Amino acid sequence: TFFPAMLTLPEGSSATFFCNISMENDSGSEYSLNWYKETNHSQAQKIAEISRNNLQTKTEKYLLTNNTPAFEIKILNLHQNDSGSYYCGLITFFEPDKVMESNRSHLVVTAAPEKTNATDDPETEEGNPTDHVKAMVLGILLLVGVVVLLIFGYLTVTYRRGDVKKPPSENAPAEEKPPAVSVPTVDYGVLQFQCDPCTQVPPDTRPVDQTEYATIIFPEEKPVTPER
Repeated sequence: TFFPAMLTLPEGSSATFFCNISMENDSGSEYSLNWYKETNHSQAQKIAEISRNNLQTKTEKYLLTNNTPAFEIKILNLHQNDSGSYYCGLITFFEPDKVMESNRSHLVVTAAPEKTNATDDPETEEGNPTDHVKAMVLGILLLVGVVVLLIFGYLTVTYRRGDVKKPPSENAPAEEKPPAVSVPTVDYGVLQFQCDPCTQVPPDTRPVDQTEYATIIFPEEKPVTPER
């Protein structure tokens, strides 16, 4: 007998089949156990063998172990081209029936999972908490900075508004203009009187020249506002 009847494994793993033999009259006769593979119902190919007296045989692809009456074959480092049907064949010497074949078992090798996902996911999961904490801390710092800037700006605007003086029309009544001050001015001039050309006065009787003075007050033209 050959079992298990069906195996489905991913690439890179190992498949193990068992072959049990039963001899009615085991009188110490020699025998050998062969392992075969069929692909798409093609002609079977011998892939390995182990004798009765050999406890273990190992090749690059197969590991055979003799645990009489059970024999074990392990197919190492599976690839998709290892898919197919497997069975064992018992070859006895000095016996009438020299070859006996077991039932077939089927092996299906599937594509291996992507290694990048298997290796990167743990690192990503481990790195996510740290990145998340950093992002939270950065967000909190930015929020605190914005709040501080808003408070500082509000206080600054309020302080400046308190210092700004309102227009005179809002703070205090309009300043009264100072009263106009009249400043009299005094000017002096020489008055000349016209003489009558018809009257001839002898030089001897001409009176002595006299200077007449007069004070003239001119009307007020515009008030003069004293400078501050």
